[in-house]
Amino acid sequence: MAVKIRLARRGRKKLAKYDVVIADARAPRDGRFIEKIGTYNPLTVPASIELDEEKAFQWLMNGAQPTDTVKAMLSYRGIMLRKHLQIGVIKGAISQDDADRKLNDWKQSKEAKIKGRIDTLAGDKQAKAKARKEAEAKIKEARAEAIRKKAEVVTAPAAEEAPTEAPAAEPTSEAQA
Repeated sequence: MAVKIRLARRGRKKLAKYDVVIADARAPRDGRFIEKIGTYNPLTVPASIELDEEKAFQWLMNGAQPTDTVKAMLSYRGIMLRKHLQIGVIKGAISQDDADRKLNDWKQSKEAKIKGRIDTLAGDKQAKAKARKEAEAKIKEARAEAIRKKAEVVTAPAAEEAPTEAPAAEPTSEAQA
């Protein structure tokens, strides 16, 4: 029996989520499976991957073949590297301690990259929100200025139409005579 590690779709239209399952290669995509080992949500940034790494590693070592997408996910989580190192230990190329150290170093650097990416995305989001707020403030000020000008234009002609008191006429010499 050929065993695959693959994705089984769930979720509604255009909001897909996937289960990472161990299934017979002949079974339908969303059909019967042997074991569920995790979930995958591609709609979040970065995509969220929840896996039982021990079970995935055990199935890989027993010969289960991952699909392309699942293989990329396993590589992202370091499970494929762990398999590669474990095969080296089995063949005697490296010791178990060296393999564990290499895997831990890789995981630490990978976590730092992921954290940096998340921080960058959060910073970009805040910068965009600040820019949007400043643009809205400028538009609001422009509207307020336009309203002020319109009010000045409306009140100015009304002031001109109102009768103003004429200055008192000075008596002239002819009027006195």
